[in-house]
Amino acid sequence: MNDQPFQYQNRIQDLEQSERPRERLLHVGPDALANYELLAILLRVGLKGVSAIDLAKHLLAKFGGLNGLRRVSFDQLKQTKGVGAAKAAQILAAIELGRRFSLLQDDQERILIKSSEDVYEFVRYEMAAFDHEELWVVNLDMRHRVLAIDKLYKGSLNSSPVRVAEVFQKPISRNTAAIILVHNHPSGDPKPSTADIAVTRSVLDAGKLLEIPMLDHLIIGHNGYESIVGLLT
Repeated sequence: MNDQPFQYQNRIQDLEQSERPRERLLHVGPDALANYELLAILLRVGLKGVSAIDLAKHLLAKFGGLNGLRRVSFDQLKQTKGVGAAKAAQILAAIELGRRFSLLQDDQERILIKSSEDVYEFVRYEMAAFDHEELWVVNLDMRHRVLAIDKLYKGSLNSSPVRVAEVFQKPISRNTAAIILVHNHPSGDPKPSTADIAVTRSVLDAGKLLEIPMLDHLIIGHNGYESIVGLLT
């Protein structure tokens, strides 16, 4: 992790009001703010000689940007100079809220899946941050709305062969119309492995027999995904 000394800038109070993160958020909206500005608003204050903006930039550099920041532990954040327990808790709470918002769905208005990109946007916030491999089964109804997600496996698909019967066990009990497999590569490279392709073929064949088609199998990397089946595109 990059832990270079702070590069000091002026205090936030010394900036023009139009350049202060909180004021910019009020005038131009949160979408227009850089990552360090949003983080500076969460931090509120820095420490002696270091503004909240400096501290925010330092944290992003030290932990490798937003992807790295959402993987850090409470203790790692707390032990960073200028953060402490309270700010560490605020940062982790904001990250967790973001994760929950990304998965939020109303029972009456289920998330509609129209493409592989929709699946990626639905799962990427949580999956792209894992330091281990997981396999999820997304259950869809007749209109391709999300019914449920079964988090089936943790570990490597190469070392823990997927049992096709387990993939379909809960979808059968729910009268699921179709499924989509999703798993991540902790390395960050979403390129399918030989094992990924073998699993896909086995589940595709079983789905045809059970009349619960597998529409796609997505591999999630750090900055994108690969669609093995590609039936939704």
